[in-house]
Amino acid sequence: MARNRLFDDDVMVIGLGRFGSAVALELTRLGTRVIAVERDNALAETYVNKVAKVVHADMAQANAIEMVSNAGIKIAIVGIGSSVESSVLAAANLVDAGVPSIWAKALSPEHKRILDRIGVHHVISPEADSGRRVAHLVNGRLLDYIQFDDDYAIVKLKPPAETIGFTLEQAQIRKKYGVTVVGVKAPGEDFTHAVPSTKVSAHHVLVVSGPIELIERFAARP
Repeated sequence: MARNRLFDDDVMVIGLGRFGSAVALELTRLGTRVIAVERDNALAETYVNKVAKVVHADMAQANAIEMVSNAGIKIAIVGIGSSVESSVLAAANLVDAGVPSIWAKALSPEHKRILDRIGVHHVISPEADSGRRVAHLVNGRLLDYIQFDDDYAIVKLKPPAETIGFTLEQAQIRKKYGVTVVGVKAPGEDFTHAVPSTKVSAHHVLVVSGPIELIERFAARP
């Protein structure tokens, strides 16, 4: 039923390489009806019965506009990773078809710039995003890192010594560092949403959100 689905509308995923197939299968697992489009017929066949519908077609061709328009697609994801040209043409066809929400994988900064310019709503740079994530995790101060836009992130980190044994109200983390403790998690315990009376222990992992520069400053505390 609709309430069990991640999206009420069908989602079109174009390109079934590593990125596109991962998106398509995860959306399917979450209850979304996925229309997967792949120009390689042999590859397309391997996803029959794994997603709701598999279409063997080249979305870089002009006739793709009519196909998308007729399908009434509201959300489309371009996961083509083999050709910048094919990716751009497929995305342009989606724009011309008036798809309200278009996501596309960028292979390079230049590719991203083109996708932005032709009207793609959400451009994803998996390699750059992964590189930034690793850079933030490699020194061991952060346990996990998710960047939401150019200067905002949510992270997991061990509590600085100055916060241990104090409630969040007493520690004054937001006032001192400009970041927000969203929740705390101790081994063997459920995640707990943070409130002023939440007491921080040495066993806790803090989930913190805020501007990246301020988060890094907070994480650098001993």
